[in-house]
Amino acid sequence: MNEADALDLVRTAIWTVITATGPTVGAAMFVGLIIALFQALTQIQEMTLTFIPKIVVIFIVIAMTGPFIGAQIFSLTELIYGRIENGF
Repeated sequence: MNEADALDLVRTAIWTVITATGPTVGAAMFVGLIIALFQALTQIQEMTLTFIPKIVVIFIVIAMTGPFIGAQIFSLTELIYGRIENGF
């Protein structure tokens, strides 16, 4: 394996991580923003108010996008094993 193959593999792995975690991180950021706005408007500073809705939304998003995440990881695994099989 030369440097170009290694960089291509790392680039693909990083892109897979970004696309697989994107929906979950985006949903958590959106819920966090809404909760922060609610806390700023009402001056309620309860710590559990920020964590529980985020956790619930993250689990819902993971349940909904599970097949997509699995397909992304499977595609990366197939690519890596194919390169190992062919000797890079």
